[in-house]
Amino acid sequence: MKMSGAQMVCEALIAEGVKTVFGYPGGAIMNVYDEIYKQNSFEHILTRHEQAAVHAADGYARATGKIGVAMVTSGPGFTNAVTGLATAYMDSIPLVVISGQVPLSLIGTDGFQEIDAVGISRPCTKHNYLVDDIAKLPKIIKEAFYIANSGRPGPVLVDIPKDITAEIADFKYPKDVFVETYKPNYKGNDRQIKKAAEAILKARKPLLYVGGGTVLSNAADLVKEFAKMTQIPAVETLMARGVMGDSNPLLIGMLGMHGSYASNMAMSETDLVISLGARFDDRVTGKLSEFARYADVIHIDIDPANIGKLVEVDYPIVGDVSIVVEKLSKLIKNDIKPDRYQAWREILARYEELHPLTYNDSNEVLKPQWVIQRIGQLLGEDAIITSDVGQHQMWAAQFYPFDRPRQWINSGGLGTMGFGFPAALGAKRGVPEKTVINITGDGSILMNMQELVTASEYKIPVINVILNNHFLGMVRQWQTFFYDKRYAETDLSYQPDFVALAEACGGIGYNVTTKEEFDKALKDAIQQDKVCFMNVAISRFENVLPMVPSGGALYNMLLEHKDQ
Repeated sequence: MKMSGAQMVCEALIAEGVKTVFGYPGGAIMNVYDEIYKQNSFEHILTRHEQAAVHAADGYARATGKIGVAMVTSGPGFTNAVTGLATAYMDSIPLVVISGQVPLSLIGTDGFQEIDAVGISRPCTKHNYLVDDIAKLPKIIKEAFYIANSGRPGPVLVDIPKDITAEIADFKYPKDVFVETYKPNYKGNDRQIKKAAEAILKARKPLLYVGGGTVLSNAADLVKEFAKMTQIPAVETLMARGVMGDSNPLLIGMLGMHGSYASNMAMSETDLVISLGARFDDRVTGKLSEFARYADVIHIDIDPANIGKLVEVDYPIVGDVSIVVEKLSKLIKNDIKPDRYQAWREILARYEELHPLTYNDSNEVLKPQWVIQRIGQLLGEDAIITSDVGQHQMWAAQFYPFDRPRQWINSGGLGTMGFGFPAALGAKRGVPEKTVINITGDGSILMNMQELVTASEYKIPVINVILNNHFLGMVRQWQTFFYDKRYAETDLSYQPDFVALAEACGGIGYNVTTKEEFDKALKDAIQQDKVCFMNVAISRFENVLPMVPSGGALYNMLLEHKDQ
């Protein structure tokens, strides 16, 4: 069947089962948008900024486990989208981003809104394409979807010149994909898995180090079963919150710079690290020479480039976490003696008692930790929580009772302020039956506040809880601890009227200063079913603790609360 390149793009998206696309049109992508208008075969959500379009597709992917799709034009349309691509790339999120490009004849001429999208995106995409022949277009889009969601997931860019979208050619969408140089290994090496099983049986202080790859491989149930069978305690990374479930007695807590005392001490004293889809990020390891210094390391990861990149590994296993954990379970189930680790679990329990994850509550001023715990008490598993980046992100990770994977959506690797609100829009569109709450700060929320209009137009009722301390809080905290309280450019006392801002864009707003006001506002916001800005005045100088100073060992934590 003959059709234009623009028609091919739409037909390919339909064939891939795409239900929602987030985007922003422009000259180079206009032919495709004309087809979207004529076909009306899937929902297109017009965000008010290209960065927000990619973040929304990202939030959709994280919440649903499906591939997120975004569409932008050339030049500044594409460069605005780069932050979204980099955010997804760092956290291994499957996206297909389609960008318009100037006609082939203009490439390299510095034409209007020309930019080297392939060159710019090479460091922050899993793969990218410049379509130089319409005959290649169907195969390229098929490959893009396959690459995005296979192996270690990630964003794939398809850059399409405008003349390609106008050209007419035969369209036959491939059923299968074969990429000669790309063959992910899912099964893991059986010999290495057997060696790892033997190491687990010999260990006295083993520790499950649960990473974001566990979420991406949908391995949470298998990992929980493995932990229950072996009675091996577990720590979660920021990206893995919810895998074990907060009520699980085997969960010690979150690991890393703002991890719990017991979690960081567990990693410091373990004799066997069992890493499940984690990449030994610097915010987790702290000082590498002191990280798990008494331990052998089992590293299970779908990406061979991750294994041994930062930490010396004794048992490298390239494979999908779900498949490898299932094999490990079968190998050790008849020989494992859970009471072998009883003394180890008792040591960790004492660490939890010694320095529990807590805070000094107050009836005079709202504490951010209380706000997050209260959201958890009122909504629990019924909520999806997104966040921006900063103190509020760490408090959410520490104090929200996450019960399941894909309940917690945040920018971990890149640390992108402005991510939370558009990601919440995508999550709500993907999982409409859940209440979606973006926990944000007074700095982050302003970075993509234009999406209030998007949320109102498309009736996407996400609730933004703005933990407002009139500071760029995490930077202020570092200035307090390490820069002798020189608060250089972190005071955000000059602020908009957040309530008026929300109302001007068709939403609702609340100013909250007490616990009673918070409860009332949250319950009302859920009933109102509109996009919401909840401006919550919190303790201004509250710090996120524990804290491992940058480059320090995990066992050297700042523990004392320094309320000012």
